[in-house]
Amino acid sequence: GLWYRVIAARYGEAAGKLMAGDRRGSRWWREVSRIRDGENGTDRGWFEENIERRVGNGAATFFWTDPWLGGVPLRVLFSRPFELSNDQTSTIAAMCELGWEEGGAAWQWRRPLRAWE
Repeated sequence: GLWYRVIAARYGEAAGKLMAGDRRGSRWWREVSRIRDGENGTDRGWFEENIERRVGNGAATFFWTDPWLGGVPLRVLFSRPFELSNDQTSTIAAMCELGWEEGGAAWQWRRPLRAWE
């Protein structure tokens, strides 16, 4: 939505995730980001541990970068296909629109996949 775009323009966005900003940024926003990411940024934070996310129409849920199974993004569980994907920032809605089925346009790769990928 609009609020997401405003925050993304102010603090930046990487892999579908809003950035915390630097020292010159809002202390309040850095604290919100710390709650989201956990104390040291490597563990699951309070927010992720205690909030359930509903996909809804999928327009605000990222296929590769949002946490899924066990709170882990698909880009972590399936790092090789993620690296080869032409669109690493696809939302669920975009993937559905392009086609999930085998050979669907949602599955576009930088090169043909090999059997082990």
